[in-house]
Amino acid sequence: MKAVIITACPSGIANTIIAAGLLEKAASALQWPVSIECQTSVKAVEKASLETIDNAEFILAVGPVADMVRFAGKKVYQASVDAVYQDAAALLETAASNATPYVHTEVRTESVSSAQKRIVGITACPTGVAHTFMAAEALDEEARAQGMWVKIETRGSVGAKNQLTAEEIAEADLVFIGADIEIDMARFDGKRVYRTSTGAALKKTKQELAAAFEQAEVYKHGGAKSEQGNKQERTGAYKHLMTGVSHMLPLVVAGGLCIALSFVFGIEAFKEEGTLAAALMEIGGASAFALMVPVLAGFIAFSIADRPGLAPGLIGGMLASSTGAGFLGGIVAGFLAGYTAKFIADKLVLPDSMSALKPILIIPLLASLVTGLVMIFVVGGPVADIMNSLTEFLNSMGSTNAVLLGVILGAMMCFDLGGPVNKAAYTFGVGLLASSTYTPMAAVMAAGMVPAMGMGLATFLAQRKFNPQEREAGKASFVLGLCFISEGAIPFAARDPMRVIPACMAGGALTGALSMLIGAKLLAPHGGMFVLFIPNAITPVFLYVGAILAGTLVTGFLYAALKQSESTTESKVVQTA
Repeated sequence: MKAVIITACPSGIANTIIAAGLLEKAASALQWPVSIECQTSVKAVEKASLETIDNAEFILAVGPVADMVRFAGKKVYQASVDAVYQDAAALLETAASNATPYVHTEVRTESVSSAQKRIVGITACPTGVAHTFMAAEALDEEARAQGMWVKIETRGSVGAKNQLTAEEIAEADLVFIGADIEIDMARFDGKRVYRTSTGAALKKTKQELAAAFEQAEVYKHGGAKSEQGNKQERTGAYKHLMTGVSHMLPLVVAGGLCIALSFVFGIEAFKEEGTLAAALMEIGGASAFALMVPVLAGFIAFSIADRPGLAPGLIGGMLASSTGAGFLGGIVAGFLAGYTAKFIADKLVLPDSMSALKPILIIPLLASLVTGLVMIFVVGGPVADIMNSLTEFLNSMGSTNAVLLGVILGAMMCFDLGGPVNKAAYTFGVGLLASSTYTPMAAVMAAGMVPAMGMGLATFLAQRKFNPQEREAGKASFVLGLCFISEGAIPFAARDPMRVIPACMAGGALTGALSMLIGAKLLAPHGGMFVLFIPNAITPVFLYVGAILAGTLVTGFLYAALKQSESTTESKVVQTA
């Protein structure tokens, strides 16, 4: 039967792509000619043509499909993504039998039940890759399951997607912020706001939604913090640091890859002026890497004090870079500038006639003077000595110390799969790139790939122990692991943490140790296996890949052995009952 299949999910990344693949495979087995439209945010959507739609015998719409008006009058069957996971072939046959003519109706704001709760929200994580979209998807699905109207804006590495309009914010009963970095909150002034982390929004979605309606408080932009805000302030240092790291990352990625490309022409080819190699090194090393520390410091200060903190933070970061204090000095400068600017903003009271000068002249000037003088005369020298000692120690480590550091970094990367411990190890590796120390970053990325790949391998090795949905999740997890997205293992860790986390840490520790032992160097802090296509971005390539495979095998075989089969688990539940 001729059919048009459209798949969609809130984030436009994981579920929509996996569902499209499963349905395409099932249609091929049934020998049905189908046209598939995958509504994804990863690439441009290739929409089904009007001719294809007219010739189709039925339309299968999976998930929250956009632009349904074009199917008016056609036989349409609508289903959830879960139905695809359960049995894609059966879903196709059901759709062919039960599709009915589609009547499109415009859903207007006035038609929404007055009793229906309306939620808008934002999710954002430091790297803007996995947690951002997975948390948005979890919130969307849980809110819809509870009969709520919901729209979640994602602020990822590709920019803001599914952006909230002023009208949607105005009509919302609650604003749900799941973010590990600072975001602009001005548009939510006067609304009930609840804040939490992306990890909590992803792993404890139902509990967080319930807590949101109980604990949300009216947000006053620029006003005194609520009790909830004060609770968050005690753990705000991590959020401020991650805000700085998230804005620094694009510079590190672009700069590192430009440096790697310059090495294609020879390790010392950049020394010859006027060549392409020299230009690439100028872009990557002299420009992008030179901005790393100032941007880190600037956005740490921005997170603390908003826009008035940006200028003193950037200045303090530049001073940290010029004095040799490196990323450690940049962190100190960022917090110093941010809290100085915030102190001046809170304590300095001016007449109304001069208040306009406060954010654009007085705060930046005074905070810059304080930050600059402290960095030059107090902090810069000692922190530079610490940074130099750390760099020399790392570059002169013997094999035993290197392996031990690799074990620690590898285990940290696999402990909480994108949480604070994982991000601490990642930040350590990224920060050292500015001082041309590349081995910790290599160990960090290699170990970070192991959990998701290991879970995928385990579902292949012990298929009978996993249900069909877990086996499909394992395939997606393996692909995410190849991309250095550790969060692909989260569904497994959430369900079976006491077995998954130790298995992941064992494999990650081995990979980190092997990476440090062979002296692997990585110039780009992200990209996973795809960085292999950039010459000299990773050295030595084959031994590095071997280290990743070794850790993946350990995690995969270990969890395959530890995992209890579904039948065993069910029988225990029955006996307990």
